Amino acid sequence: MKRVFCVGELLIDFVAENQGNDLSNATHFTKKAGGAPANVACAISKLGGKGVFVGSVGNDPFGQFLLDTLKNEGVDISHVQTSTTFTTLAFVSLADDGERDFVFSRGADQELCYDASLRKSFFGNMLHLGAATALLGGSLEKAYSKYLFDGLTREMFISFDPNFRGDLWKDREAQFVKKCMPFIEKSHLCKFSKEEALLLSNTLKVEDACQVLHEVGTKVITITLGKQGTLVSCSGIRQIVPSISVKAIDTTGAGDAFIGCLLNQISHLDSYDQVVNDPTLLLKMVEKANRAGAITTTAFGAIPALPTQSQLEH
Repeated sequence: MKRVFCVGELLIDFVAENQGNDLSNATHFTKKAGGAPANVACAISKLGGKGVFVGSVGNDPFGQFLLDTLKNEGVDISHVQTSTTFTTLAFVSLADDGERDFVFSRGADQELCYDASLRKSFFGNMLHLGAATALLGGSLEKAYSKYLFDGLTREMFISFDPNFRGDLWKDREAQFVKKCMPFIEKSHLCKFSKEEALLLSNTLKVEDACQVLHEVGTKVITITLGKQGTLVSCSGIRQIVPSISVKAIDTTGAGDAFIGCLLNQISHLDSYDQVVNDPTLLLKMVEKANRAGAITTTAFGAIPALPTQSQLEH
């Protein structure tokens, strides 16, 4: 089993309790652990895999809460850095269908510094670059790019999830697209939402988006389509894998559960080439990952709602 190193933000999600309203009307919030790459690391560990989180939190009570949460889920937090800057916060409201409205207050996550000593642990393992905040500048962005290079030179399987957040990139979408391209070019697997795929490819249809993004460089593309399932594009196949029907309460972390479950399955393979060369196997893995994503939407908060292996099998 390979270790999966997940690089990026770990933060507090303050979730508005008055579901169905936007943040301008919210008055009461519940504290939850969050951050896309941290969620992915937890999803992997909760399924019995080896999730490793690489990021930065503040040296404050919120940071300690986050570290305790990851540790309790079995995530390796030995590479987490602490900062005198306050822990990053996100304020989230939920619509009736579980969809979200975000506002970020950035803090310690942007101060992650590159750690060259990690290279010795990278060889033959896996790297997931799925941070919503990583391309916004600062030492985190520099570290992100260096870890991509290290992953390539250490024969890692690399996955990329751009995690586009409109609040973070308002009026700078073209800059976001430009910054994503080197990661799409070099990653073995890319996970996109429909919005991200169309934005990054400058197309109007997901089928056209796949063509463009394959030409950029990535071999395997998954595009999550909510209730419809996931479009998989790889090795001449382009097929939607259906999801399961659930009553969605909170979609926070559903995409992270999906990619975490998929990466966990890949981590057990003898050869990463199987992902590209065996479409039947890939489709079966995506089917299971769809179940993980769907189950996560049936409860509040990303990490508490992530499924265990036994939940996936029932």
